[in-house]
Amino acid sequence: MEHYPDLLAAVRTVPDFPKKGIMFRDITTLLKNGPALRRAVDLLEEHYTGAAIGKVVGVESRGFILGGALASRLGAGFVPIRKPGKLPAPAIHETYELEYGTDTVEVHADAISPGERILMHDDLLATGGTMRAACRLVERLGGSIVGVSFLIELPALKGRLCLAGHDVFSLLSFEGE
Repeated sequence: MEHYPDLLAAVRTVPDFPKKGIMFRDITTLLKNGPALRRAVDLLEEHYTGAAIGKVVGVESRGFILGGALASRLGAGFVPIRKPGKLPAPAIHETYELEYGTDTVEVHADAISPGERILMHDDLLATGGTMRAACRLVERLGGSIVGVSFLIELPALKGRLCLAGHDVFSLLSFEGE
């Protein structure tokens, strides 16, 4: 993974949010900085140019921001993975384990065509559970996952282990999280 000090500096760290002991990586400071936002999208686009991506799948909600921009740059469609009850047409869902309980994500049942080349995207890779569930949805619809991309990765939380078998790319890394 390359280091981009300018982009790392554009991400605000908020200590003890949402609870004590958490160092929250707030991307809104990068998003409001036009040159940093453009650079982040440029670097993600550069990584996937030539991969013949048919659709970029973004995970709610911050994955929609760069995922949508990336889809546009790659000439691909964009598909949102949402929390339950947010999609208007028939959808399939996937429930996954959290530290204390479960959560569910869903996608429109007609969002992905069998064999379609898919790039998965979210803003942050922590433990990987949400993205693993999103990947399962795409695979159930017959999509071929070409890559799984993130703006930020927290390597200490070992989220890549949860995504074994997928080509994972993260633009930024915050070590020791």
